[in-house]
Amino acid sequence: MSQTPVLPPGWIAQWDQQAGRNLYVEQSTGRSSWQPPNTALSPGQRPTHNQGAARMSMPPMQGPPGMRPPPSMSGAPGGGTPGHEGATSPPPSGIQGSRRRAYPTAHMAANSVSYSGGFDAGAQAAAGGFAPSPAMAPVQEQPQYFTPGVPEAAPAASHPYGGMQQPQHQQAQNGQPMGGQGGYPGAPGGAGMAGLANQFSNMGVSGQQRGNSLYTVNLSGMQPNVNDIERPPPDIKLPANACITNHPKANADPSYQRCTLNAVPSTASLLSKSKLPFGIVLSPYRSVRPEDGDEPVPVVTDSVIARCRRCRTYINPYVQFIEGGQRWKCCMCNITNEVPQLFDWDQETNQPADRWKRAELNHAVVEFIAPREYMVRPPQPPVYVFLIDVSHQAIQSGMVATAARTILETLPRLPNATDRTKVAIIGVDTSLHFFCLPPGASEAEMLVVSDLDDVFLPKPNDILVNLSENRTGIEALLNRFGDMFKDNTVAGSALGAGLQAAYKLISTIGGKILTLTATMPSVGPGALKRRDDAKLLGTAKESTLLSAASTFYKTFPIDCSRSQVSVDMFLFSTAYTDVATLSCLPRYTGGQTYFYPAFHAARAEDAVKFSHELGHVLSSPISYEAVLRLRATKGIRAIGFHGNFFVRSTDLLALPAVPLDQSYAIECEIEEPIAAPFVVFQSVVLHSTSTGERRIRVCNLALPTTTNMSEIYASADQVAIVALLANKAVERSIHARLEDARDALTNKLVDILTTYKNTMTSAGQGASAQLNVASNMALLPLLILSLLKHVGIRQSSQIPPDLRAYAQALLTTMPAQLLMPYLHPNFYCLHNMPANAGTVEEIPGPPAAPAAKPEGDEKDGESASAPAMIRRTVFPPKLNLTSERLERHGLYLLEDGQHVFLWVGRDAVPQLTLDVFDSPSYSALRGGKTTLPVLENSMNKRVRALVDAVATMRRGPYKPTVYVVKEDGEPSLRLWALSLLVEDRFEASPSYSQFLGTLRSKVNGSS
Repeated sequence: MSQTPVLPPGWIAQWDQQAGRNLYVEQSTGRSSWQPPNTALSPGQRPTHNQGAARMSMPPMQGPPGMRPPPSMSGAPGGGTPGHEGATSPPPSGIQGSRRRAYPTAHMAANSVSYSGGFDAGAQAAAGGFAPSPAMAPVQEQPQYFTPGVPEAAPAASHPYGGMQQPQHQQAQNGQPMGGQGGYPGAPGGAGMAGLANQFSNMGVSGQQRGNSLYTVNLSGMQPNVNDIERPPPDIKLPANACITNHPKANADPSYQRCTLNAVPSTASLLSKSKLPFGIVLSPYRSVRPEDGDEPVPVVTDSVIARCRRCRTYINPYVQFIEGGQRWKCCMCNITNEVPQLFDWDQETNQPADRWKRAELNHAVVEFIAPREYMVRPPQPPVYVFLIDVSHQAIQSGMVATAARTILETLPRLPNATDRTKVAIIGVDTSLHFFCLPPGASEAEMLVVSDLDDVFLPKPNDILVNLSENRTGIEALLNRFGDMFKDNTVAGSALGAGLQAAYKLISTIGGKILTLTATMPSVGPGALKRRDDAKLLGTAKESTLLSAASTFYKTFPIDCSRSQVSVDMFLFSTAYTDVATLSCLPRYTGGQTYFYPAFHAARAEDAVKFSHELGHVLSSPISYEAVLRLRATKGIRAIGFHGNFFVRSTDLLALPAVPLDQSYAIECEIEEPIAAPFVVFQSVVLHSTSTGERRIRVCNLALPTTTNMSEIYASADQVAIVALLANKAVERSIHARLEDARDALTNKLVDILTTYKNTMTSAGQGASAQLNVASNMALLPLLILSLLKHVGIRQSSQIPPDLRAYAQALLTTMPAQLLMPYLHPNFYCLHNMPANAGTVEEIPGPPAAPAAKPEGDEKDGESASAPAMIRRTVFPPKLNLTSERLERHGLYLLEDGQHVFLWVGRDAVPQLTLDVFDSPSYSALRGGKTTLPVLENSMNKRVRALVDAVATMRRGPYKPTVYVVKEDGEPSLRLWALSLLVEDRFEASPSYSQFLGTLRSKVNGSS
């Protein structure tokens, strides 16, 4: 070992066995250098260096032969400024850039059919878009770099289409499990020298774990890499002794729960200085899709539930066992608690059990079967009340017949495992039509109530009936339901009175009211008047159209929430419906809103979409009588709640129903300094299942704390940030003005970029021609611009109030997997796609994780199961959302999860339109809503596979509608599709490059 030179204060030398030389580390920042730092510094002066490479006159790398050089900031386009501490050029991206893909000559020769048309090949290559900047270039075109002293990281795994990803936290290093068990015998941990070596390999002498490295990119002149939207969030790098087991699922998957910051500031002042939003985005009941490699949530069935006696936190993988395992220390409030007597006992076999195999100590997401003390009353049966508009407009649109047929087809799939499910059907026009089914009756009796001021229930016991016992009568009623009202000429709707009747019917039990209406309420309680004044659109008063017009729709949901009644709204319209008012019912009762503008069942596309979504809602497992609470480590407090629920107390959210794949956002603050090395967020949902069980779902997310500003920026999750800001923007647009919401989004982005420039770059507070940001937030400006251009927020006098209100309802309920394409659609070239696009491939899914075992007890071949194979449809490379990508002869797919646009250029060759649409020429092709024909040719099969995959590759009930958009076709449809190309200028909204220029000017002006 070479002699260690005299080092400046705060620096240490660590011997690198592989390199055979010292690595010099600055303890306060964790930055490292192969060369000794300059010792001749003036007092208080800090050494100038780049992340891992000191700026000296000698060559940047003098290590052993074959070792790759560290990254150099000088001459790195798009990187940070030379000499700046804490920011380097970004590592090579593991995802291809957005360069346009063209067929090789050999492939074109092998495929006799050409869709290229007559055009100049050289011009086509030139029009394919500019090459990616060096910072975002493909991996194979760049040398591989490393940071001295930091182990090389494997490429980030990208699961298909934003599906379930493995947790990114550090649970084990060098093959050794982590410690922190307090000496409990047999505990898996880092005992002995191996454990110490493991811990010291991840810590400096000061005992500070290493966080994410910060890389700076210059956004000016750089094309955004749209593939990075689906990349996992920054790694969660926990201290070595944070988790008591080595299970890879001990931290929540981002699809269940994610934080805007994967390294939490230790003080409120540090959080405030960063200007980054701080909050949790969660979907506690996201659906489990085996086809994506999802595993069911583990269920603890022995009714042994260990909770902290002070803060009521549920035991989790981040507690500590002390006193020989007899007590455990809470990770939230640090108080010690007794371990339950039966915690280590298997009640089924009546034998001692292995503590370390308990699900709650290994899995971040777990469910307990609750004992009686968690019940106010026994779990009630599932109840469905169908409140169906039978007015003239609803009949003429075909909604009534389609709804009755869908309900009839879905009856076998309704949650009814215990034969307790109850069903009622009520028709509504200007009167209420009740249908009675006495025991043993095969035909329903219709009773009409016209008194709307004091609604009463005739024969209530025969209106709400058991599904299993009255199946024959219910099916007979649904079979003739459409014909019963086919000659109805009544045009009004007493929806408010119908809601009151349904509430009276089930208020003692609770349940779900599914409201299907095609007419704006016009008589009785809750009657509404048209208020869609076109003169208000695009003005400061437009926000008045986004709030409820009647107090009935604010007070009635509160009564429903108190009685555990949830309301779903299915809204159909050919004219103004006041979605903003009617969507208040699902918003405060844990329900969902679905909107079908210009619906007519004669169009197969409309009928199929509605039938699919209603059938999905009815057949999905659902939870009732739920409450949601978020707990966090001492020093963190929840201050804002967004989503569909009613806030019952300071931090208790009431949800009469918990639909699958619905998202909630909770804003947090730091109210006192955090001394712990990591924090834990635990969301808990207490609910009743449709099978009659009371259950507790617990989701745990552990994050490291830091005092380093660079680690905070390097750990920011841009997807979670946008999701939280979208919720806040919708709330502000309703309670203030749309303009205020847009300004708040822009100002927040300017604040983040300004603070980053002032603290993380050498430009400091001076003016700069660059617009720098952390590489993990490189898409934040693009996503904010997409939100500003979204129909729910955009400045425009052409957006109908109903469309804007429905878009805002989706923005506040969609999980991230659905929200990202809804904000930033996916854009693909189809006429020139690779040969494997549109085909199905098999890829390895996440490996099945083994149960936790004590150290030294592993056996060969038992460490992990082989991963299951996942089938997925291969998509073409994504394109940037700009019309520069469009070619006159091309065919493109543009989708946002709600709609699929097939853009056809005016010079498309006849063979292309014939193969895909069965149309002999472009002029004969019909635009608008469509269903692709089934043809026996490769191109048609592949395009249909891609369109079908858009509807099936994500969670959620939505079925997108397919539109054919001709380049010179219907102007309104063409402008709608072009409005999704968010990198282009549209109406009053700037292009992406213009937006960056505005941001740069504001950042320089704020400095």
